[in-house]
Amino acid sequence: ISGTTPSPSHHTYLPQQRHPYSEVEMAQDGRGGHRHGLNEESNDNPSELISALQRTLIELSQNPYPHVPNPPDCKKRASVALVLRVRPSFHHPRPRVDAAQKQDQDEDINSREAALERFFQQDWVRHGDPEAIFIKRASREGDRWTGHVALPGGKRDAEDADDQAVAVRETLEEIGLDLKSPHALFVGNLPERVVSYAWGKVPIMVLCPFVFLWTEPDLPPLQLQPAEVASTHWVPLRVLLSPQTRTFEYVDISDRFARRGGPLLKKMLRTLLGKMRFSAIQLIPSESLFCSSTDEFLPPEEASATVSWRGRLYSWTQGVETNAPAATRPLLLWGLTLGMLADFLDQLPPHNAVQLWSYPTFTTWDVRWVINTLTRSLKRRNEMRLQRDGINQTAVDSETQAVATSGNPRFLGGLSDGMEPSTQGKNASRSNAVGIMLEGYYDMARKGIWVAASVRLISTAALTVLFIRRFRKSSN
Repeated sequence: ISGTTPSPSHHTYLPQQRHPYSEVEMAQDGRGGHRHGLNEESNDNPSELISALQRTLIELSQNPYPHVPNPPDCKKRASVALVLRVRPSFHHPRPRVDAAQKQDQDEDINSREAALERFFQQDWVRHGDPEAIFIKRASREGDRWTGHVALPGGKRDAEDADDQAVAVRETLEEIGLDLKSPHALFVGNLPERVVSYAWGKVPIMVLCPFVFLWTEPDLPPLQLQPAEVASTHWVPLRVLLSPQTRTFEYVDISDRFARRGGPLLKKMLRTLLGKMRFSAIQLIPSESLFCSSTDEFLPPEEASATVSWRGRLYSWTQGVETNAPAATRPLLLWGLTLGMLADFLDQLPPHNAVQLWSYPTFTTWDVRWVINTLTRSLKRRNEMRLQRDGINQTAVDSETQAVATSGNPRFLGGLSDGMEPSTQGKNASRSNAVGIMLEGYYDMARKGIWVAASVRLISTAALTVLFIRRFRKSSN
């Protein structure tokens, strides 16, 4: 969300928390012991990830994704910035370069492709650890994305020249990083998508992701906007690609079913459905910065740890995973931001963004079982279609989709049937798999919810009748 330009004199910040060595050299047990790097090469060859990142960024610069116009009755647009950097390893620090030499090097660069080639030729880059920056949004009541992990960005204003200008302006306003700097290289864009609610039926905005590369090993001090951002986190791409960091996020979506039913209906639905489970990645930052003037800087006073047997029983029926204390909750990347990142991560080894994603479901075992049973053949059919068409899957939640840019996009299960090809490059023929994967899924999921509710109602009624009969028999 757009915010005012931060004023450094009004707030204080914690020093940036940094590992003493690059994540490349950190032991995987998290103790920080120094050993040979996890990505460290014994010769002068770059790591596989760095080589793949170079190819991916060059391809993004040469093959832009198409523009997605706003759907009817939806005028809002927003943009986010995926900002990348390379952290030098302990054994390959960046050599000092004087200003004159740096100016001579810059004058030889006349295109983005040439700039990328020059950047990745440097020894400290070839042996470094690529990272992306994320923000944790400040907690604000009524904000749809309060407290979420996201990319810096916000809504487009009337004075913004284009969607890219929005990402540049919002990044400066939210975290104080100037993407107009000569050290910030604009690479390209990722697929634009429509953000919607009501299970994909009501569009609210078009979201446009842009990719930038910071070409220096160090950054100027960041200035966090306290009304917008609680903290920033640099996360190695290896963390985003690692199977060990895959997890789930659990979300209360009862209000989406009962917007007009009042608190009683929401309580009933929450008891019936539990929470909705989405794919997520647990972030392990190499460097974090916290805004000390935000309310969540200090952990809240926790309520008494004593829980009644009724509370424990209710927690068990809802799924034990949903009750982690807020103060100990890890940084989770999920939903809208994970969907955008999957489009990017799928182009890096091991090219298995399919593992980032699983079908959304619920925590209550009976609802989950009914939905899985009803959608088993549908999932198999959609997966076979994906394999036949050779399309990569991407990670999404129930609120985001990439839409067709033709005059009247056809929605599939709350999602669209793809994107209009761009006029050049390999992305001209690249299709979006989200619509294929979720085609018909939410319709079947709704049926599963009603089936599970009916089974519960019938079972409750049968048990009640049986209890009454036995009570009367024992009374006689």
